[in-house]
This record gives sequence, C-alpha cells and structure tokens, in this order.
Amino acid sequence: MKRRVVVTGLGAVTPLGNDVESFWEAIKAGKSGITNVTRFDAAPFKCQVAGEVKDFDVTEHIEKKDARKMDLYTQYAVVAAKEAFAQAGIDMEKEDSWRVGVITGSGIGGIETFEEQHGVMMTRGNTRVSPFFIPMMISNMGAAQIAITLKAQGVNENVVSACASGTNAIGEAFRHIQYGTSDVIVAGGAEAAITPTSFAGFCNMKALSTGSNDDAEHASKPFDAERDGFVMGEGAGFVVLEELEHAKARGANIICEMVGYGATDDAYHITSPIPGGKGGAKAMEFAIKDAGAELEDITYINAHGTSTKYNDEFETQAIKEVFGDAAYKVAVSSTKSMTGHLLGAAGGVEAIVCAKAIQDGFIPATINYKTPDPACDLDIVPNEGREQEVKYAMSNSLGFGGHNATIVFKKYE
Repeated sequence: MKRRVVVTGLGAVTPLGNDVESFWEAIKAGKSGITNVTRFDAAPFKCQVAGEVKDFDVTEHIEKKDARKMDLYTQYAVVAAKEAFAQAGIDMEKEDSWRVGVITGSGIGGIETFEEQHGVMMTRGNTRVSPFFIPMMISNMGAAQIAITLKAQGVNENVVSACASGTNAIGEAFRHIQYGTSDVIVAGGAEAAITPTSFAGFCNMKALSTGSNDDAEHASKPFDAERDGFVMGEGAGFVVLEELEHAKARGANIICEMVGYGATDDAYHITSPIPGGKGGAKAMEFAIKDAGAELEDITYINAHGTSTKYNDEFETQAIKEVFGDAAYKVAVSSTKSMTGHLLGAAGGVEAIVCAKAIQDGFIPATINYKTPDPACDLDIVPNEGREQEVKYAMSNSLGFGGHNATIVFKKYE
C-alpha cells in the first residue's frame, strides 16, 4: 500500500528573491526578475539579458571557508535546502538520519568552476588547477553538500534530465517516500549557468531571446505571438517531502499534499520537442492517473512555457490532447515570464509556485502578454494573477533530449 506524501517545507533562491516569502510576493505582484547581464560582458553576444540572482551573500548562510569549496550552483542549492528544512522544522536529533534523504536535479552542474579552471589550465599550467576542481564541478555535489550540511544520511542522488531535472528529482523523492524507503526527503533543483560559454552555446543554437536587449524585463513572453526565445535564469528551489503520519506525529505544518508523478521521453530529437507534444501529454496523463484525480479537478497548470515557438505551441497541444474540451477551463500560466528559465532548477522553483498557489488560493499570471497567438489559445492568465481556490495544481517540465516530467499537488484534507 502506497503511503501518503505531504509538503512541509519550501526554500528558494531566485531572480525574484532569495527566500520563499520575497519570491512569492514578487510572483503575486507580477514582477520581472530579468535584467541585462552583469555577470560578464555580454556585449559580443546576440542575447544580453538573463534572470540573475541578485544580492546573494552566501556567507550569511554558509561559513566562508566551506563556501569557497562550492560552485555557485551548489551554494544556491545548500541555501535553498536549508530554508526548506528550517521551515519544515525537522530536528535531526529526533530523526533516523538513514531515512532522511536528499535528491537534487541539475542539468549542467558546476560550469562556472569548469570555465574558471580551464582558464587557469590554459594560462598558468596544469599544476595551478585547483585540487577542488572536480568536487566543485561534478553535478552530484549539490546533493552531497546538502546532506553534509543537514546530516541527512539516507538516499542521496542527483538527477540529470536537462530542464526536467528538478521535477524528476521531486518525483523520485515522492516515490521513495510512497514505497517506504524514506520518511523525509529534501528535493528540488539548482543551476548557475549564466556564464560566457553557456551563453555562447545557447545563443549559437538560436534558443535565447535576442530581440529585447534594450527591454530586458519584457524579454520573456511565453505564449505571445512575438516570443523569440527563452531567457536564461539561475537559482534553486527545494521542497521537503514527508510521509503523512511522520509529519502528523511531530506536529508539522502541512502546506499541501503531493499526489502524482509522471515521466516520459519523446524519443524524437536532441533539442526539439515532438510535434503535437505527445510525450508531454503522456507525462501529464500518467501523473493525473497516479494522483487519482479527474480532469476537472485540476485547477491550475504551471506550464513549462519557455517563450520559444515550438515549446509553447506543442505544450498547448499536449494540454488539449489530455484535457479535451476541459483544457479551456483550467488556468495555465508560465512563471518563466518573471523568472526566466532556470534550466535544471526550474522544476524545483515551479513546484514551490504550485504549493504556494494551493496554500494562498492564488494563480500567478503569465506577464508580458500582448499579442495573442492562435496556436496558444488556452487561459494563460494574462498579465494579472487572480485570487482563486486551487484544489489541484500541476507542474510540467520538458527538457532537451525529450525528457518530460509532471508532478501534481493537492490541497491537504
């Protein structure tokens, strides 16, 4: 018999704020966290905008000597996970540490460290490469450092499935708790890929928005007919998932319940989603069935909604395939219009949006929407969010390689 799983903690580092409260207030207000790039000189690049994390002082959360041994993506991961753990009120002195786990998602991992140390190698020679290069760069180190920080000795993994990584990580944590191998898992995603080489790669594949360098805050416009590519973001989002009876026994504050997970692959192309969105449709179908929900139960879908031509069109088609006529009755918004696309961290941050939507009874907007696209004709909650009870919220994440992941949360009863 599968065990029930609830959400008891949330933690975030985002372009809109470095904790859940400030992030969520900015989301509700419909603010954009996208600015011109400050991390490096972006003048030579076709795209010069990004959703950078701002005013982040890691030493407020982690000892400086420890932070120096972490790539920026790991720092984001540890800070967000610590917030989620603190909000959940987990006392490790009272827990069986072997049943408290960490599952992270990161599509790229420590690329800032990789670029820095490659530069050292090429200019100063092999003997000057840092001995911490490898343990800072490898993408599992976010999970490892969180475990070290929290003293969590249970399952510890990092999922790499491109932009579906964070959602897959939460889904895998859900399964571990459902089937009894863990009681508590901190799960989510982290990414810090706003670097020259990452930008060059995405620019050269013509994936990034290039038409809004002089109007950064309006650069990400999912579902709008004039969208011209995604805007890269960075940060981390983590949730604490917990077995229901375990949470009740310690008097935890239950934010919502996690009830469904579906994952598929398009098996079609290394970057393009399959026309018609069949793979994403199946992930949604599997997640809704897993949740034991009816189509009309789903109040809100946090769409992958990247602001690229094919993603937004094919995801719309996928939602129509799953929901039929009911597709026009469900609210479907993309908060990437405000945060940009956090790659492997997107699913973690957007899971927080779904949990808060349920908790507060508020559906966030898709901002920057001006020109309707007949191919994207669902209720995308244009420009202004709305107060509305949310019983079930669903989050989609779709990644290069055809990875599709969907998770479903519901109001705890």
